Amino acid sequence: MAGKAVENARGVKSKELFPPVFSRHALAYQRRLEDIMSRGESAGRRRALELVAARSGMRILDLACGPGTLSRRLAEMVAPDGEVVGVDLAPGMVALARAMKIPATRFLLMDIEHLTFGGESFDAAVCGHGLQFVPDLPRALSEARRVLRSKGRLAASVPLAGRHEAVWALLDSVIDRWLPPAPEAVDQGPTRETVENAAAFRHVALEAGFATATVELTEEDVHWKSAEHMVANFFGWVDYAARLEGMGADRRQTIMDEATDTLRHDYPGAIVTKGRNHVLFAQC
Repeated sequence: MAGKAVENARGVKSKELFPPVFSRHALAYQRRLEDIMSRGESAGRRRALELVAARSGMRILDLACGPGTLSRRLAEMVAPDGEVVGVDLAPGMVALARAMKIPATRFLLMDIEHLTFGGESFDAAVCGHGLQFVPDLPRALSEARRVLRSKGRLAASVPLAGRHEAVWALLDSVIDRWLPPAPEAVDQGPTRETVENAAAFRHVALEAGFATATVELTEEDVHWKSAEHMVANFFGWVDYAARLEGMGADRRQTIMDEATDTLRHDYPGAIVTKGRNHVLFAQC
């Protein structure tokens, strides 16, 4: 059944593939993101929060807000008179964010390529690991520019592709024995190529109407307490979760156990991997 689900997902577009997957795995995504943020990791997202320079009274737009992880932090910064509005295309993410009941926030189901806000509605906008999923990156950035006020700023982090440590190859070797490849969106190519290239990423922001734009690279060590910790977190992450969909609980547990045992054999203690992101900072 899992193989059939993946097969049916092949050839679909981003907006047909990603919102349902993110909705179904919203809680696991939230737990993983809160875990890494609480440990001071996720350097790209943290850098985006620094660059947006939120302060009391500001109105900030959280693009592709997910379960509201960044919105909650921004709301604390703009208190007591500001507001954070989070938008996402995954209904499950929006529902989870609303359930958090974060003061001074609103969460709306909305496509960031087609924002329904009037022009010059926000002082700043932030996006934590969301732009890589949009099929039309120039339009998404143009929409962000349109709703920002004069001197407004956008800060957005995107993870870079490629995991070069041997531990990832070891983990994938187990997954690939059990599961078919992850589903792919047919319209993702141009966006993924752009965000991977710092010069191209900066250029598309300038073409969208921003007066200035820079793209910086952030790198960090990502710490896992054990093989169990790493497997438990990544089996709830979207790429792996999509491949496991439709699979019975017993078989899913068997795969997780084998992945854990395989990693523990070569990495019996704590595990350290590398994280790399491009962070766009653009000003009107």
